[in-house]
Amino acid sequence: MILPVPTELITQMALDLKAHLARRNITEPRFIGIRTGGIWVAQALLRALNSDAPLGTLDVSFYRDDFSQNGLHPQVRPSELPFEIDGQHLVLIDDVLMSGRTIRAALNELFDYGRPASVTLVSLLDLDAAELPIRPDVVGATLPLKPNERIKLSGPAPLTLELQDSSVNPAQ
Repeated sequence: MILPVPTELITQMALDLKAHLARRNITEPRFIGIRTGGIWVAQALLRALNSDAPLGTLDVSFYRDDFSQNGLHPQVRPSELPFEIDGQHLVLIDDVLMSGRTIRAALNELFDYGRPASVTLVSLLDLDAAELPIRPDVVGATLPLKPNERIKLSGPAPLTLELQDSSVNPAQ
């Protein structure tokens, strides 16, 4: 089943992010999307915020704790951070938060670049399957999945979500 990401969801996330940053007195955040879906969500959020702020990108492939088990993904690209990390308020954006391991890897990589003043985590979806104590500050929706289900974001335009069921045999 493939569904478009509702524009209202991105708009609400943008409003929630603005409110979160205002409560923390953060006026000039630096935005970073985690490759690939997090970059698409970040771009949509920046449009909803009517912001032309530069967008940094992270590819956390080398920082994952399952790197030795899964090997290197063939489409690994370098991270690009067009701003300093030291002392900055960062908004880290990902598409789907599941175990928390991608976010842990992203934080490890960011700290290799410097020591940020703060990191706000934004996620389009929280699958409520945390293995690590990591929760988003701003989330579009929480969607608990069955053990055999996965969700995949496609994009960048339009952003769509596909619910995949591994118990269904596609050959049937």
